[in-house]
Amino acid sequence: MIIDAHQHFWDVSRGDYSWLRPSDPILYQNYLPEDLVPLLSDSDVAATVLIQAAASELETQYLFRLAEEHSFIAGVVGWVDFDSPDADRRIANLIGEGQGKLKGLRPMIQDILDADWVMQSTLDRVFESMVEHDLVFDALVRPAHLPALRLRLMRHPALRVVLDHAGKPPIAAGDFDTWASDLERLAQDTSAAVKVSGLLTEAGDRTTGEELHPYVEHIFRCFGPSRMMWGSDWPVLNRASRYGEWLHQSVAWVQRYSPQNEEEIFARTAARLYQLEIPPNPPHLSSPRSASRE
Repeated sequence: MIIDAHQHFWDVSRGDYSWLRPSDPILYQNYLPEDLVPLLSDSDVAATVLIQAAASELETQYLFRLAEEHSFIAGVVGWVDFDSPDADRRIANLIGEGQGKLKGLRPMIQDILDADWVMQSTLDRVFESMVEHDLVFDALVRPAHLPALRLRLMRHPALRVVLDHAGKPPIAAGDFDTWASDLERLAQDTSAAVKVSGLLTEAGDRTTGEELHPYVEHIFRCFGPSRMMWGSDWPVLNRASRYGEWLHQSVAWVQRYSPQNEEEIFARTAARLYQLEIPPNPPHLSSPRSASRE
């Protein structure tokens, strides 16, 4: 069984995707469940984790509706305003609205210029609330944020954490040492897991096996299979590759760097970390729940 631990949907007419621009025609279009279902079927992907793409609680509610309608969506990672003085109440409200589908939260730290934002003492209560509600913290960061993220996570050893896109290594620029050192320290000092996702969109033209090898090998060496999960990052992936091609490439990496651990990386880690309920025989991906009630 394969679980895609990182994918998105959006409808540009909703208007809360501040990062989407008409100048990016690949992404500035609707990407909805009916677009992904054939790709999941072709690749034998049984379930997904749907990740927020807008800094909006309304978008998280929209994702809940999609998860209610489509059985392949096993969980949602939503958004809440971490800087809000009533963030704890907002989290509780989203949990109630999600009816068991809210598995985690993701502030869009990669867009915050202050590399130390995550260390603000005003955020202490938000992180403790996530621990109390047993939610996963999806860390969407760039390399500059890794040192502060490590310190924050060390304050909350009970917090379940996954590092999105391996901290977005600067592959396109050919930089390695600083990212590699900070990633290794984070892996050693915290229990965070990591997503094998989003790497090709960080690679630019440096996509040969030789150019990618040091980054990929380092991720595998730092975390190991029990702390690794696969994600497509679709449809952002479309900037650099295609769904089936990325999965095929990822399988080859696992066979090279962590042979015989395919089940762990492609399903078990995600199911365990996000506490997903996956039926033993998943229904056909093209059959939404709403149809099953008719």
